[in-house]
Amino acid sequence: MKIASQVGTRSTCDRKSVGAVIVRDKTILSTGYNGSIRGLAHCDEEGHMMDEGHCVRTVHAEANAIAQAAKNGVNLSGAEIFITSSPCWTCFKLLANSGIVKITYGEFYRDERIFEASSQAGIELEHLSPENDTGVK
Repeated sequence: MKIASQVGTRSTCDRKSVGAVIVRDKTILSTGYNGSIRGLAHCDEEGHMMDEGHCVRTVHAEANAIAQAAKNGVNLSGAEIFITSSPCWTCFKLLANSGIVKITYGEFYRDERIFEASSQAGIELEHLSPENDTGVK
């Protein structure tokens, strides 16, 4: 989780910095942070693109981690992800369909639908609060 936090420092949206690390067998497969579409302006350059209270200029950290894996031909089946915030509904669906079997997250972020869906899909969810973060994973 500490690596995910560090990855999140690369975020280019100052509304929320999120980092994600996908691992399997204690090996990092991919990382991601929230930032704009490759080659387009970032929030810290041109400001936020707001839609119903959300900045939609950025691609979420989880989606960027999946995209990086796909770009590099990395299979995510059976992997787990560490995210500094719980996934939104859209990112949860992407994680589930990419083969992620465990989601460990820091703070809870908005969408409670992930709890029932993870149970039904057989995806383990773990909330890693600061008091139970040993720094060892």
